[in-house]
Amino acid sequence: MTSFSDTYSSLPVLVTGHTGFKGSWLTTWLLELGAHVIGYSLPEPPTRPSNFVAAGLAERITDVRGDIRDYETLHQTIIAHRPQLVFHLAAQPIVLRSVELPKLTIDTNAGGTVNVLEAIRQTDSVRALVSITTDKVYENQEWLWGYRESDQLGGHDPYSAGKAMAELAIAAYRSTYFAPGDYARHGVAIASTRAGNVIGGGDFADYRLVPDCMKALMDGRPIGVRNPLSVRPWQHVLEPLSGYLWLGAQLLRHGPAFGEPWNFGPLEQKGVPAQALAEKLVELWGSGAWEHTRPGYAEVETGLLRLSWDKAAHRLDWRPVYTWVDALTEITGWFKAFQAGADMGAVTRDHIAAYTARAAELGLAWAA
Repeated sequence: MTSFSDTYSSLPVLVTGHTGFKGSWLTTWLLELGAHVIGYSLPEPPTRPSNFVAAGLAERITDVRGDIRDYETLHQTIIAHRPQLVFHLAAQPIVLRSVELPKLTIDTNAGGTVNVLEAIRQTDSVRALVSITTDKVYENQEWLWGYRESDQLGGHDPYSAGKAMAELAIAAYRSTYFAPGDYARHGVAIASTRAGNVIGGGDFADYRLVPDCMKALMDGRPIGVRNPLSVRPWQHVLEPLSGYLWLGAQLLRHGPAFGEPWNFGPLEQKGVPAQALAEKLVELWGSGAWEHTRPGYAEVETGLLRLSWDKAAHRLDWRPVYTWVDALTEITGWFKAFQAGADMGAVTRDHIAAYTARAAELGLAWAA
């Protein structure tokens, strides 16, 4: 059991976007910690196959279906189920899709975040919000060093811009309605999180390198890589989730002392090129090949993106557990189990247990 187990035991927690890749992993982990999970997502999971479906999560939670752009349904969900903590993950998460659907993306990512903030303001049960944005909220400078939480926000594409808008909305609500100095009156602590490129088993999304690789390998096709030299802060999905959970625990325990933006990134702060990831996945899978492809809109993707998680290390006593090769090994194992028809709920729980055990061996605070 981890040191935040008691924090989450029997705690009512709302997870928006719970049917998505990250949301389904977070939901599984919260259930393992004994939380009562209320999920809020669109009527259909965002991909087929879906980790949410494969893990059999619907019958284990309070499963509410609604659009994050629908304020009234979201508001009524919070009134009805009275969560004390909200993890806000619901989003349109694909950069290339945002170029095709800019209004939907910004309405969802910026407007949906405003709806969450306003619903919390208009109810009295929520004590803490962890709102998940992205490492792409930073104005792209192509720096060799990692972006820090104090660096300039911006966005050259609708996805990045919408997430930067969400960060501005979070800061505005925090200073105007949930000011730290007035915490005794309102009792709400709000933090945002910016994670590097998150990868893991159960991600079947389009236009993402690792899902593209795994789908190609399972189908016996060559992997298409848009930008082989693009460097990203790739990290296993359990890395940022451990940060979100640990941050949520700190907000509940200490209130606004931790109510600010936080980066969560991988061990390899210099990042890893896309080509290296594809080649390692081919090696781990035991067969396959990759080829360079350039579909439309590839030019909108950042060439060099690195993230500094020094603040989380020093103030939250958080650090990542897996190397990028560890992460790819875990991912390959998950997809091989999926292809073999295994019980993916049990597989996902086993991966969480293995990650937690490794964190405990490293002496991390949240796993002590």
